Amino acid sequence: MPKPWDPFLTERDRTVMAAAGYGQRMGFGKRPAIVIIDVNYNFCGDRREPILDAIRRWPNSCGESAWNAVDHIALLLKAARAKGIPVVYTTGGFRADGWDYGSWKWKYGRAKEEYAAPPRNRNGNDIVEEIAPAPSDIVLGKLKPSAFHGTPLAAHLNLLGADSIVACGGSTSGCVRATVLDAFSDNYKVAVAHDACFDRSEVSHAINLMDMDAKYADVLPTSEIVAHLSTLPDGLFELPTG
Repeated sequence: MPKPWDPFLTERDRTVMAAAGYGQRMGFGKRPAIVIIDVNYNFCGDRREPILDAIRRWPNSCGESAWNAVDHIALLLKAARAKGIPVVYTTGGFRADGWDYGSWKWKYGRAKEEYAAPPRNRNGNDIVEEIAPAPSDIVLGKLKPSAFHGTPLAAHLNLLGADSIVACGGSTSGCVRATVLDAFSDNYKVAVAHDACFDRSEVSHAINLMDMDAKYADVLPTSEIVAHLSTLPDGLFELPTG
């Protein structure tokens, strides 16, 4: 099956990666948690539209790519909830005055628009309603790219007894990648649902998926992850009751 990064690789890249032994399949863990990263209105916009239209009102929107990913995340959620598998969402947790944007202000030229914008029809940090959290899900606010940085995610995974994560959301090259690297560094098995991820840059999306698959995670289509989840026993986890 073609990979999302295939069109971007040279023959030299393919040869070197194969010869070096990268890209070995790590396999799924026995007790996975789904981590849905920043699928909110700030990063998706409030409707499905081309990215150059979306970013006029939502500077961080990834446009249609985000909404295409939302369709796949919905399938992942359906499979996870059918088996009682934990679902963790992240979203922005910044102060309204933007004081805690910190280092984002050094590289992101429209940072002030994010926290000083006039009222919109949606709160930018709300998870898009098409995949809204259920009472048994966990929602964490964060300030930096990784879902682990400055949040209780690791503690929650420990409490759940999770040995692995399935990551999805946005952006692929930023918050998804940062989360994957931290999970890998903490010895979790990691799968990434590539069609349930999105980015504002097509090349960044593809090449970061390639690099994660080479070194840190199994990057797979949502359909393959859903098929695996269906094989897990029921009642693996004690979830929040809401």
